[in-house]
Amino acid sequence: MTAQRKSARQRLVQAALQLFAAQGVTETTTRQIAELADVNEVTLFRNFGSKHGLLLAVIEEAEVFTQLGEALGQQANQIQGLAQGLQAYAEGYLGALEEIPEFVRSLVGEAGHYPPENRQAIGRGLAQIHRYTVQYLTAVMSREQVRSQMEVAKVASLLNTLLLGYATIEFTAEFHELWSNKAAFIADLVELFLATERFEATSAEQTSSLTTVDCNASVLTGEILDLPAPLVRAILQKARKSSFQDYALVYVLFATGLSAGEIASLQRSHSIFDDRQHLLQVHLGAKRQVPVNQWIMGHRYGTYTKNPLTQWLKTRRDEQPALFINDNGRPISEVEVRLRWQQLVADIVTPSGYPPTIEQAQQTWCLEMLMRGMNLEGLSILTGCDPEQLQPYTRRAQEKAALEQAIRLDRPVRG
Repeated sequence: MTAQRKSARQRLVQAALQLFAAQGVTETTTRQIAELADVNEVTLFRNFGSKHGLLLAVIEEAEVFTQLGEALGQQANQIQGLAQGLQAYAEGYLGALEEIPEFVRSLVGEAGHYPPENRQAIGRGLAQIHRYTVQYLTAVMSREQVRSQMEVAKVASLLNTLLLGYATIEFTAEFHELWSNKAAFIADLVELFLATERFEATSAEQTSSLTTVDCNASVLTGEILDLPAPLVRAILQKARKSSFQDYALVYVLFATGLSAGEIASLQRSHSIFDDRQHLLQVHLGAKRQVPVNQWIMGHRYGTYTKNPLTQWLKTRRDEQPALFINDNGRPISEVEVRLRWQQLVADIVTPSGYPPTIEQAQQTWCLEMLMRGMNLEGLSILTGCDPEQLQPYTRRAQEKAALEQAIRLDRPVRG
């Protein structure tokens, strides 16, 4: 019964998306959706309550907003040059919207009539696209060794606003004379950003600092947001249920403290292990070796020769030299690493009330090394970060040690 209800729900969501995209939300009736899904109309109301309830499910479950992010991850390794990166993003964004023009018209034109939860879902979808865009631009700029005078998040916001505005004009206005075609708009858009944003070439030193552990951005704010042990355990267990690769990827994050970019650059030959140690050779940024820990936050994850990473490699039947690969069998990109993380932790909440970021996995590892007794110089060697950047970790480690001591002291005194 459960499988049948799930199947009917999926068919209803897909049917609704198909009809919404073809004729808009207003013109689509619940009877049409039920007929296309080959279910009784009562089943629709039982599952979703109303058409607006079904629309909410379409927004959240049919991946209307996440498909663009997945496409960006697949493109990231093929981009050559910042101009091509901007053009590819604009083409992908507008291409995705062009597949569902009536749905976009409905979302834009009828949103004022939607319940608050539907408008909130649209907002969450747009925010998700924004995060994908930031990750994509960061990866492209890092590879091309350029940096922006403006925060990447602001560049992403402006880019998405202009693209959505253009799509709205194209879908709602006839015979306008703003641009002759989409290609002309994209060319002007790329020229605008390259001419006004003042992207600068980074020096070798700046490039190295961008591609080592992402402690630079977080440490400079003076805020270390390490994750508690139960939450780390929950993330690893969820990754284990997802796939061999997801489990190995999350394991490497928490066992080595590497950044998303460093993980994407790893080759199979960079994993070296025997019964006494497991090492990864890092060739991105500061070239170094890092240990792959057996113990993470009080839990042991196998041995040096049999752990989530070695098990993932054992299941491989391909000839791809990359340590991690995407769904098409090509080397995984930094953007795809971040997307996999976001998908795994989407329903997990940190003590601050937000899903954990991939940088928090690195921060947790750095802090755990100090708590186990490693000195700042040793941590600097393993992370490739300057000791001054790591100073906030020393303060946070002292805070945690003091807290643990206070908890131990909170025991009855025997006379």
